[in-house]
Amino acid sequence: MSLIFILIPFIASAILLLLRPGGSKSIALLAGLANLAATAYCLSCDYSQGMNCTFSVPWVASAGISFSLGMDGITLIMLVLTNLLAPLIIVSSWSRNYDNEPRYYGLLLLMLGALNGVFLAQDGLLFYVFYELALIPIYFICAIWGGQDRIRITLKFFIYTFVGSLFMLVALLWVYLQTNVTGLPAGALAEAGSHSFAWADLVAVQLPPATANWVLLGFFLAFAVKMPVFPLHTWQPDTYVTAPTGGTMLLSGIMLKMGTYGVIRWMIPLAPEAMHTLNPIFISLAVFGILYASIIAVKQSDIKRLVAYSSIAHVGLIAAGILAWNKAGVQGGILQMLNHGINVVGLFFIVDLLERRLGTRSLADMGGIAKSAPKFAALFMIIVLGSVAVPLTNGFPGEFLLLNGVWNYNFWLGVLAGLTIIFGAVYMLRAYGMVVFGETRPETENFEDVNPREFLVLGIIAGLVIVLGFFPQAVLGLTEASVDRILSAVQF
Repeated sequence: MSLIFILIPFIASAILLLLRPGGSKSIALLAGLANLAATAYCLSCDYSQGMNCTFSVPWVASAGISFSLGMDGITLIMLVLTNLLAPLIIVSSWSRNYDNEPRYYGLLLLMLGALNGVFLAQDGLLFYVFYELALIPIYFICAIWGGQDRIRITLKFFIYTFVGSLFMLVALLWVYLQTNVTGLPAGALAEAGSHSFAWADLVAVQLPPATANWVLLGFFLAFAVKMPVFPLHTWQPDTYVTAPTGGTMLLSGIMLKMGTYGVIRWMIPLAPEAMHTLNPIFISLAVFGILYASIIAVKQSDIKRLVAYSSIAHVGLIAAGILAWNKAGVQGGILQMLNHGINVVGLFFIVDLLERRLGTRSLADMGGIAKSAPKFAALFMIIVLGSVAVPLTNGFPGEFLLLNGVWNYNFWLGVLAGLTIIFGAVYMLRAYGMVVFGETRPETENFEDVNPREFLVLGIIAGLVIVLGFFPQAVLGLTEASVDRILSAVQF
């Protein structure tokens, strides 16, 4: 089953990129739905005893490298996020007529397969390969179909993420060279084949504190760029604004979760010895990023840029909760990764609808849309309420657990992180009011309400906002055993 999540999108991507057939949208949607069906099947599997649906074959056996895949409850939620949002992103792009559509949808599927690989990889080098592979298609999607000044902005994004990944590679290789799978005495000269990139072997290494500091920092630089965490966030707003809507959805909804997932699965387990030293700095940066991005979001007049900065704030809270490394924080982080992906994809789709219908993203040029588009206004409101964590929406249980986790780590950091709820309500409700209410303008007087396809996408997202708000335990129950296992195995 694990291999299917990679093979289906890769095969469909190869067909679209090499053969460029007609009906590329339908092929991409079928591949996305096939992966979604496989994800639904995996929901019935048992993850209480550890990894399930495993697949492992030697890749470079002499170097201890294997093509090893597997999933536990944490991986499963990441697969749900990826393979649930992918069909919605494809359908949301349906009315767009991209030049060379087979190439666009082929790159989208290539990224989908790489993202699934990131979450499934149980070998360090395989994780790095998929982590880097996911960067290639999104680079071309942004560079080919992006907006004004796309080449410069996309190149900045590529340099940030690629350089950050190199630090992770160096850290990963250092830990790999300390592995010893032949039973040699500590300090003995390792023989060929005595090292391993297997997750269990990497985690078993006991690093000296000084070395662990550098290893932890290397991983943090890679994941902090991807999330992003202040001050490594400067590529994000411009990239989100310039990228085509499908690319922005992929980046914000799924790709940045590679960073938060990497913290849980790789960064902390491989170098827990350094957490006492560096973690206070990391979590403080995450909390500062929440406040910084929230204040900037309040002042934005471009609605797409506002949503981009709101994403930095929300992901900063996810990062802070995970770095607190307690059950509430990690459980809340996983739940909120799913919820943030759903909400932010809905918000960027709404921004796309506004821009296509009005020809602008300026809040000052909007107003009174509720009169001519009541269905749009209602669906928009539900998604906004989820984004600001109103009780009985999907954002509330995740943010509650995250704040509880940060609070238990440090009272004052918890208080500062809690300001995200206040700031979020200010900038999101302000934006909603300026778009939907107020005086109708000539540009908005005949604003077209959502068509059936748009209603389908927004309706599914709004439905998930409500369902996950009422039943968060459906997610927390799937991840609890896996979270307990990794917390008990990795302590500092």
